[in-house]
Amino acid sequence: MAICGIDEAGRGPLAGPVVAAAVILPRKGRPKGLDDSKQLSAEAREVLALKIRAVGIVGVGVASVEEIDSLNILRASHLAMRRAFEALPQTPIAALVDGNMAPDLPCPVEWVIDGDAIVPLISAASIIAKVERDRMMNELCAQYPGYAFSKHKGYSTPEHQDALKRLGPCAIHRRSFKPVQLALELRLAG
Repeated sequence: MAICGIDEAGRGPLAGPVVAAAVILPRKGRPKGLDDSKQLSAEAREVLALKIRAVGIVGVGVASVEEIDSLNILRASHLAMRRAFEALPQTPIAALVDGNMAPDLPCPVEWVIDGDAIVPLISAASIIAKVERDRMMNELCAQYPGYAFSKHKGYSTPEHQDALKRLGPCAIHRRSFKPVQLALELRLAG
């Protein structure tokens, strides 16, 4: 009779997948310090992710860059959330989802605005999703040198914008995102 929390990481970046997590935690013995992953340091997230996995049940889902570009980022995020839900080894009776819209799931779903900051189950999912996506971006950094993905994780920082101008988009850039489209147009025109 468990309820899961669901959240995603990576809706805003110009590159890389969107990653979602679904987490079921016991009522007692939950890790202390759960919060919106964006409010925690990378080190704190890593420690909490280990604690969440030690006591909880975790499912992770990913939507690829190709899926983001073909579906749009919202639908791709919901796809990743469904995949995370389906990856849980136990089916929850309900889901609490961060945001103002929720994916279609085979159980009752309630969305919670700023849920990652106020609902511990969603905070836990936020942390797992962020840690998993950061690991993926660190690995992709080695495959695509010059973009510094391990630093900015694909977000639109000045350093990333500069790399886009110098190198053009690589295979993991989201072509449906305007800054990537502009960089591609500049490469083709030049």
